[in-house]
Amino acid sequence: MFLVGEERDSLGAKVANAYAANQPGHACKYLINGEPTENRIALASKGTLRAEVTASGRMAHSAYPELGESAIDKLIAALTRLRAMPLPSDPQIGPCTLNIGLIEGGRAPNVIPDYAHADLLYRLIGESQDLRRHILETAGDQVKVDFPLEIPFLRLRTVDRLPTMIAAFTTDIPALTNWGGPLLIGPGSIHVAHTDGEFIDKQQLAEAIDLYCTIAKKLAFSSAQREIRLSS
Repeated sequence: MFLVGEERDSLGAKVANAYAANQPGHACKYLINGEPTENRIALASKGTLRAEVTASGRMAHSAYPELGESAIDKLIAALTRLRAMPLPSDPQIGPCTLNIGLIEGGRAPNVIPDYAHADLLYRLIGESQDLRRHILETAGDQVKVDFPLEIPFLRLRTVDRLPTMIAAFTTDIPALTNWGGPLLIGPGSIHVAHTDGEFIDKQQLAEAIDLYCTIAKKLAFSSAQREIRLSS
């Protein structure tokens, strides 16, 4: 259920979050997100900022380009500038990155295009305000830029003596605020996600069972110790 709308609007996670908020006596202290981290616990998870870049033009016969206005030319120029735009970096988290994931536009090879559109995805390593401003300034006034989705960058809690990693990907954790303090750890490698050869190693899957039990025990013990200190 949580996966409904994953990497789009996180609708499944939002519904689950609302459900938890409306349950009397619901009191989850911790949430373990099982995204693939090769059984290492994440110190942080990069955020997501989606940018939609749209250009408009005027149709004409391609034999007379001077009579038209190419939306694709405008889009290409804006994307070239955006690709060259410096992005922030953090010594622990790594760089903010850009992927141009979708380009569409035009009507036919013999028609000057009046429409062109691109979907871009930035991986956030902090707040997005400065990045949004730089994107708008760099893209220029020949295109329109919208930001339909943002999932924030997160620093996450860990458990003692477990190997750690930095997740360069985004999860549904920010939409599950009513399910307790989040941890990010799971079997499998993100490096094969979204590929034809996606898989989870069976040994890692078996090791994750014991790992989750260990984490649950450590979290339960630390919570009990905290309650004892508070009561005393």
